[in-house]
Amino acid sequence: MKKIILAAFVVLGFQQISAQLTVHKEHFTRRDSLQGGLRPERTCFDVLRYDLNVKVNPDEKSIAGYNDITFKVVENTNKIQLDLFENMKVDSIVYNSKKLNYVRETLAVFITFPNQLDKNSEQKIRFYYSGNPIIAKRAPWDGGLVFSQDSKGKPFIGVAVQGTGASLWYPVKDTQSDEPDFGASIKVAVPNGLMDVSNGRFLGSEDLKNGYTRWDWEVKNPINTYNITLNIADYAHIHENHKGLDLDYYVLRENEAKARKHFEEVKPMMDCFQSKFGKYPFAEDGYKLVETSYLGMEHQSAVAYGNHYMQGYLGTDLSGTGIGLKFDYITIHESGHEWFGNSITSRDIADMWIHESFTQYSEIVFVECQFGHDKAMEYAYGLRSNISNDRPIIGPYGVNKEGSGDMYPKGSVMLNTIRQIVNDDEKWWKMILKYSETYRHKIIDTETVVNFFNTESGINLTPVFNQYLRYTTIPELQFRKSKKGIEFCWKTSEPNFAMPIDVIIKNKKVRLYGTNDWKMITENVKSINDIEVLKNLFYIKY
Repeated sequence: MKKIILAAFVVLGFQQISAQLTVHKEHFTRRDSLQGGLRPERTCFDVLRYDLNVKVNPDEKSIAGYNDITFKVVENTNKIQLDLFENMKVDSIVYNSKKLNYVRETLAVFITFPNQLDKNSEQKIRFYYSGNPIIAKRAPWDGGLVFSQDSKGKPFIGVAVQGTGASLWYPVKDTQSDEPDFGASIKVAVPNGLMDVSNGRFLGSEDLKNGYTRWDWEVKNPINTYNITLNIADYAHIHENHKGLDLDYYVLRENEAKARKHFEEVKPMMDCFQSKFGKYPFAEDGYKLVETSYLGMEHQSAVAYGNHYMQGYLGTDLSGTGIGLKFDYITIHESGHEWFGNSITSRDIADMWIHESFTQYSEIVFVECQFGHDKAMEYAYGLRSNISNDRPIIGPYGVNKEGSGDMYPKGSVMLNTIRQIVNDDEKWWKMILKYSETYRHKIIDTETVVNFFNTESGINLTPVFNQYLRYTTIPELQFRKSKKGIEFCWKTSEPNFAMPIDVIIKNKKVRLYGTNDWKMITENVKSINDIEVLKNLFYIKY
C-alpha cells in the first residue's frame, strides 16, 4: 500500500477537534460498514499488486476473467476480506493450485485459508469471476460500466466507479486505505476492431484467434482501486512529448483533428501544475487523456475526457464570470487530480475534500498561471455561487459515505481564504509545493492536512479548517458601535474561533485580528459605514 500518514492528536499545542462533529443522524447498513470499515480481515494484509485479466462482451454487456492478487501478511491470519458486488459471480478462488472456501456477505467475500498465513509472508491468490456489472445511467454521478456507441455504431465502453466502489466490476480490496505498492497490470480482451486503453504504459496486444484481441497495460506506481479503468472503442492515438513527459491522447477517429488542436492546452497546464505542485507524480506511467462517452473521471495516467472538445464545463462557466470559458474544465480539473486524489489520497472517502477541494483550487491556480492574479481571484469568487452549505464537507467515517458536494467550491475558496490569512504569497506557494511533495504517493487524513498547514504557516488554522469543513455555517463578521468606538468579532459555530480579516479604512488596508470576543478597532473610525470589508478574498458572511 501507499504509506499511510495519520496525524498526531496535538500540533503546536492546539487541541484536535473530535471527528464526531461530522457525524449526522443517518441510517447506515451492515453493507456500508463492510465496504467502508477497516476490520481485522482487511487490516491483516497489505496489497502488493493486482494483475487483472478480463474479457468484455459488448453484446452481452458482460465481463469474465480473473484478478491475481499479491499481498503481504501484516498480522498472522487465516481469513481475509476481498470485495465483489453481489450481482457478480465468484467462479472460484485459487491458492497454491487449490480452491479456497469463502463466504459472501453483501459485497464482502470472506476467504478462509487452510493454514495460518504468517506475518511478513508474501501470498498470492487468483480470483475468478464473471457477470453483468451494474450499468451506469448517468455516469460519472452513478457508478457502473457505460455501454454506448460511436457515430458509426461501434461499441464505446467505459467505467466510472468513484464512491460506488471498484468491486462493482472486479474483485479487489475495495478501500482507499490500501493501494498496491508495486502497481498493476490490466489486460482486457475486446472484439477485434476495437481497442482497450487502460492505465499506465501499453505493453502490446495479442490476437486470441477467437474474435477477440487482448490489450495489455502496466502501471508502475501505486494506484487507487477506483482509478483502475478500461476504455473500449475504435480509438485513434496521438502521441507527443512535452519536456520529457509522454503525452498520449486516445480519441474517437472522427475527433482526431479537433483533439490535436484542443489538447494543446495540456502543455501550459503541465507547466503550471509542475511549477506549483511539483513534478507530475506518474511520469513512469505517462499521462493520457482518453475520450469517453461520459463527462470525465480522474483515472490515474488515463484521465477520462468527455467534454466534447468544448471550453468550460460542457460549454458553461461554473464561475459565472466568463473566465471559466477560457479553458476546458474537464481537462484542467481531472488532470489536477493526478496530484490531489491520485498521488495524495484520503484514507476514507469521508475525507474526499482532500481530493476535491485541492483539485478545484488547482483550477484557480491554472487561471492565475494563464491570466494573472486578479482573474484568479475573480474566478474563485465566482465559484461561491455553487456553494449550498447543506451538509458538512467531512462525512461520517467507516461507512463509505462522502460529505457535501461543497467539498468542491467551498473547499477551494476555503483554501483561497487561507492564502489570504497567510498573507505572504511566496510562503504560500512554498507551502503548497511542500504539501504536494511531502505526501506524494501517500494516504492521509484531515488531521494530517491541518497539522501540516499549522506547522508550515506557524498559524493555528485548526479553527478555520473546522469551521469550513465541519459545519454548514461560515464565519460571520459583526460590528457594533460602543461608547469607546467601533468593535468587531466573529460569530461562528466553531468555538474559540480566530481569523484575521482585511478591511479598508480611510483608503488604507488594515488587518483586523478577530475572535469570538468583541475587540476594539484601534484605527480612528467613527462609523461602521466607513469600513470596507474585503470579502471578495475571504469567504465570510457580512
